[in-house]
Amino acid sequence: MRALAWAVAASLTLGLAACQTADTASLRPTDRPRGAPDVIFVPTPAETVDAMLALAEVGPEDVLYDLGSGDGRIPIAAARRFGTRGVGIEINPRLVAEARAGARAAGVEGLATFRTQDLFETDLREATVVTLYLLTRLNERLKPKLRAELPYGARIVSHAFEIPGWVPERVVEVGNGTTIYLWRMPPEEVDRPREAPKEFSLDN
Repeated sequence: MRALAWAVAASLTLGLAACQTADTASLRPTDRPRGAPDVIFVPTPAETVDAMLALAEVGPEDVLYDLGSGDGRIPIAAARRFGTRGVGIEINPRLVAEARAGARAAGVEGLATFRTQDLFETDLREATVVTLYLLTRLNERLKPKLRAELPYGARIVSHAFEIPGWVPERVVEVGNGTTIYLWRMPPEEVDRPREAPKEFSLDN
């Protein structure tokens, strides 16, 4: 009987958890619980990080904002390789702590900093480069903010997902099969057929 009772209780618990997950996932963006992530963290491969930084042509004069920075690998890599000041925006405090520890270990904590913050509430006016690894629907929601706050000539590089309605300046495939996109502010916003992705080389 105890085994049967335990099985019933476990089944009810799992069912409730599934309902809660489904309810949260179905919420509109404005109804999303404050502090809840928009996407799960999936690390960007090191080869793709290098390609994104090369495509954006980052340098020591740039200020890079990584929206949804996860473990901080993009701002840390930019600081280590190019002396770029980077700001990682991440809503998960555990990942922010991990990113700060990574910056200290790499000796770039003075250049790569991280904030526990909702990316839709972040002031982007000082950014000259923005990196993204979000979903297409989130990129769509970001468009008004990017257009209103980024300075002329700022570069946006997205891993895997496009910004709907904006024609990328370049679309390239990294050797590991991932696709990255580059836009420069102000973006071209007319519909036109895009060129086929080109093989990306760090020597380009």
